[in-house]
Amino acid sequence: MDKKEKIIYLIDGSSYIYRAFYAVRALSTSKGLPTGAVYGFTRMIMKLLKDFSPIYIAIAFDAKGPTFRHKIFEEYKANRPTMPEELIPQVPYIKEIVQAFGIPIIEIEGYEADDIIGTLANKAYEAGFYVVIVSGDKDMNQLINDRISIIDTMKDETTDINNIKDKFGVQPSKVIEVMGLAGDTSDNVPGVPGIGLKTAVKLINQFSNIENIYNHLDEIKGKSLKEKLLKNKEQALLSRTLVTIDKNVPIDFSEEKFKIGKIKKEEIIKLYHELEFSALLKEILTEEQKEKKIKRNYKIITKEKELDSFVSSLISSRRFVFDTETTSKDAMRAKLVGISFCMREGEAFYIPLAHSYKGVPNQIPFDTFMAKLKPILEDFRYLKIGHNIKYDLIVLARAGISLRGIDGDTMVASYLLNPLKPSHSLDALAREELNLQKITYKELAGTGKKEVTFDKVDVEKAKDYSCEDSEVTFILAKRFFPELEKQGLMKLFKELEMPLVVVLAKMEMNGVKVDKAKLTELSKEFEQRMREMEKEIYKMAGEPFNINSPKQLSVVLFEKLKLPVIKKGKTGYSTNEAVLTQLAQEHPLPETILKYRELMKLKSTYVDALLKLIHPETGRIHTSYNQTVTATGRLSSSNPNLQNIPIRSEEGKRIRRCFIPEDGYILLSADYSQIELRVLAHISGDENLISAFKRGEDIHNRTACEIFGVKPEDVTEEMRREAKTINFGIIYGMGAFGLASQLSIDRSVAQEYIDAYLSRYPGVSRYIEKITKDAEEKGYVETLLGRRRMIPEIKSTNKQQREFARRTAINTPIQGTAADFIKKAMLNIQKRIDDEKLKSRMILQVHDELVFEVPEIEVERLKSLIKDEMEHVYPTVVDLKVDISIGRNWGEAH
Repeated sequence: MDKKEKIIYLIDGSSYIYRAFYAVRALSTSKGLPTGAVYGFTRMIMKLLKDFSPIYIAIAFDAKGPTFRHKIFEEYKANRPTMPEELIPQVPYIKEIVQAFGIPIIEIEGYEADDIIGTLANKAYEAGFYVVIVSGDKDMNQLINDRISIIDTMKDETTDINNIKDKFGVQPSKVIEVMGLAGDTSDNVPGVPGIGLKTAVKLINQFSNIENIYNHLDEIKGKSLKEKLLKNKEQALLSRTLVTIDKNVPIDFSEEKFKIGKIKKEEIIKLYHELEFSALLKEILTEEQKEKKIKRNYKIITKEKELDSFVSSLISSRRFVFDTETTSKDAMRAKLVGISFCMREGEAFYIPLAHSYKGVPNQIPFDTFMAKLKPILEDFRYLKIGHNIKYDLIVLARAGISLRGIDGDTMVASYLLNPLKPSHSLDALAREELNLQKITYKELAGTGKKEVTFDKVDVEKAKDYSCEDSEVTFILAKRFFPELEKQGLMKLFKELEMPLVVVLAKMEMNGVKVDKAKLTELSKEFEQRMREMEKEIYKMAGEPFNINSPKQLSVVLFEKLKLPVIKKGKTGYSTNEAVLTQLAQEHPLPETILKYRELMKLKSTYVDALLKLIHPETGRIHTSYNQTVTATGRLSSSNPNLQNIPIRSEEGKRIRRCFIPEDGYILLSADYSQIELRVLAHISGDENLISAFKRGEDIHNRTACEIFGVKPEDVTEEMRREAKTINFGIIYGMGAFGLASQLSIDRSVAQEYIDAYLSRYPGVSRYIEKITKDAEEKGYVETLLGRRRMIPEIKSTNKQQREFARRTAINTPIQGTAADFIKKAMLNIQKRIDDEKLKSRMILQVHDELVFEVPEIEVERLKSLIKDEMEHVYPTVVDLKVDISIGRNWGEAH
């Protein structure tokens, strides 16, 4: 028999579970299930299978309950902490993964994984096998012989009969002697206190075994060492017994029993889906598809006659999916290269329009495309579906086509069904929903210096890529839309989110003008201030250093200036914002560093970035609004992110002043006043909160009166600030710990504030209790408009996850409803602007604020229109209020 066929791999499963757990910590699913250990373990198994292609294999796990070692030494493993909470739910998944890979699992009550491996290694050796033990545990070294070796796949190290002495200091038979003396802190094996591994190795090499050491105690040099040995003889012998692997566990060994089984790919794929292992899923699906070689009916249309026939089919279908292919990911800079359509599963068509490379085949002229397809794309009677259709809408608009008849967007549908999904990209959804690994854009266009724009991509390859996109979108629509109906989300989808796509596209195309000269001036000023700060920092530090290097900064702060260490990480002492804020109380340098970092961030993230993002054709900034990012339903923006420009700092205000209107226009800002607190009053029905709003009181002042028991005229600024923190803290489900941290007060005082608040606002207290109970019963919470957020962590065994879930349950209906209100207001306002044929443009949405670019003659008309629509967007028990201001720049208009 071939030598390879007589190798058996024995994996120390219990050891690897912990090693994987501590190696990969910050990983969990969108539902809050920790998955780091499963991921690390899976990668280890895959590496082993790939590197060694084992035919015979087994994995051993520790069984629950005591072993013979506990019987002879009660303190065995007593210093080991209980299994971490985050690891407990991962162990069953690890075992499922192992079984799916066809690897036999061995677990025997009363025995450790070491003993199972020791017994199997011994029996396999006797049966003529070569044995490879997969472990990082030094105890295993005692099993090594001429045909038994150990590999540590995490370190890529092999220990065998040829190098054991070099690595451990003794031959395998002497390992238990060494460990009997040195002990093993991880298992609470005592050994001889004061004797380390080095001394133990030296003694065993000299005397061979523990008994012989005691027979020759008079030969041992050093009074202290002799005393330690004399005092702990029984403990040394006991320790040797504890570390000796039992090779007589009752296990039958046969070649057939330990032969690797067939990999159950369907089970693995299912597990990867559940655990949200997108990278692993991509790997296995790519393999699957290579094996299956799926053929699809995708066609290229290059002749006018073919186009006519296709257009007739499109008209007959009345409902179809389409996908544009362009030269850029930025819709405002993209040029149309081609477009694909899908009307039924299994078939799709690609129309190339502007591919440009040597030898490019015949394409449909753009004028012909416009003549034949523009009327259909602009006709609302023909229903169109896309994935991220806002992008296609903008691209087509810039090409001269006003897309109408949008019936749905699978990206938005996916988001509504599960806003916590890590990604709603078409590639990710194809993997998760259809077990399909799509052709990636990188495969098509390359990466880095070799990347080409889509017009340089081969038409045949472009056809496969684009048609696949359209077909996948078609299949997803068939799956998602009925599910939206089933979950009661179709109204939100059709009446809010889909119309909003059109409004957001219009806003993105409108863009906002910036004062290029002012931004350039600001950039230079910030640069100069940073240089001055650098000199100041070097002077305080006593030497120049790289301010942006955490390592060099930590040397200055903690070694040179001897400031107290607040937090230590894997790479050294932390110098993050929280640490520097705390250290600022001890020394002026950390505070200056914080100011320097803030200025550097404003310069690079906003001032310089804005200058680069000015559109060459429009001269304006065109941010992208994201509907499918935040879990609460709020919009976010990117390229640039306009929602994080500081509003209170003078530097932030100066950046806002660089946003200006066109000549003859003015900027108008409409900002909801305390909308989340007003939503809380409506949802909770709290009479005190409602009456305070109805009386037009300053709600933070009113809360200060209630909490601190003072008259309105006696409320100080500090009291109002604390009351404001409490008001918003309650909305965000903040507990005493969080509030104490926010206000820098004692936790017991924070709890008193919360108790006082809830006693004065009993309706809020009832709301918190009810919404938490609802979340536990249903597993989700909803906004007033029916937006849903799943909260499975509410039943987690992990206290931290449960607390996070509770806060989420309290906050989501409030913040999500506020988000829905402003979205609905945006729709209503845009409709009024269109219906009344106004020239005013909605150009920005930031949290609870809308910004408009308004002709000066329309200002009063628009003020009235906006106030009416925003304040009457939904019938609430307390009036919604909006603050409107105007200015020659965004800073003035806020």
